[in-house]
Amino acid sequence: MTTTAPQESPSSIPDEAPHTSSEKTRISITDATDVCQQALQRAGFTYEQSAIITDHLIDAELRGHPFAGMARALSIIDYLKSNPEMRPQGREIEVTRDGPAFAHLDGHDSVGYLVASRATQMAIGKAKATGVSVVGASGLWYTGNLAYFSEMASREGLVTFIASNGTPIVAPHGGAEPKFCTNPFCIGFPTSDRESPVIWDIGTSNIMYAQVKLAERLGTSLPAGSAVDEEGNLTTDPLKVAQGALTAWGGHKGSGLAMMVQLLGIAAGSTEPPPFLSGFGLLIVAFDPCVLQPLERVQRDVDRFCENIRATKMLPGYGPARMPFERSAQARREAKEQGWFTVPEEVIRQLKLL
Repeated sequence: MTTTAPQESPSSIPDEAPHTSSEKTRISITDATDVCQQALQRAGFTYEQSAIITDHLIDAELRGHPFAGMARALSIIDYLKSNPEMRPQGREIEVTRDGPAFAHLDGHDSVGYLVASRATQMAIGKAKATGVSVVGASGLWYTGNLAYFSEMASREGLVTFIASNGTPIVAPHGGAEPKFCTNPFCIGFPTSDRESPVIWDIGTSNIMYAQVKLAERLGTSLPAGSAVDEEGNLTTDPLKVAQGALTAWGGHKGSGLAMMVQLLGIAAGSTEPPPFLSGFGLLIVAFDPCVLQPLERVQRDVDRFCENIRATKMLPGYGPARMPFERSAQARREAKEQGWFTVPEEVIRQLKLL
């Protein structure tokens, strides 16, 4: 889930990037999966690796997050082409520490989708065996949507806290130079319906880096108030972010949360500061709620809480209240029922050319 800042008035935010948009095309889920997976295999990933990454990217598309979807495959492939030493062949995910309720993984700069998937699987197994687990990972880049990993655990009846740091690209509240990453933070909670968990997944910047890359690729503008240029002036031009910074979400509170996420990544083994797309840190804490309360009671009260939220009397102009992840889950159900989604034609064209 991405939260944007309030829109600035047109007079205070100049239109520096063109308001253009790429034509979108309808593509079946099956065809999209094939296009994405084949492009990743041509880039050097194995069939198994490309399948793991593709499942994550297609899930983002189905849930209505195109910036984290198929376009991200282009960014992965472009980065590998520009940095041949980062090629996926021969990179092993190493378990450096392992105990009944904890583990640490060194991805040796493998793409984060693969490292986080392995870390989540270990966290799930240990939490189901001991009731609680802590798994850290370092040596990764591009972790993806943390909600994807949290949902893996919620399907097993587990509560999760997940944090991931990375390359400095976001300025502290009121600042004009990057000091930490978009630093997503996620809390996931199972309900009595395993297909409808409650998952709060936010980036601690006003927009995610993937949105910058997609806007750059399509020649579109960034949301007003989401970035500053090298001189510290607000900008909507994605090309100026590299020399400037993204802005922190939530003022000083969101900025403080971002700092704590950076520290959690350090505890997981990230370098400080992490270099560009290298040396990220990821931390997963998972636990079975039945270690604290009877599971039936927890599920009953979680369901009751969700019902109470949805029944909220709303102020004029506001839609109905909903639980975190509810919109995403509904969008995915609808997309699967229709069997297709829309994606910019340019993204498909480039994937087929790679």
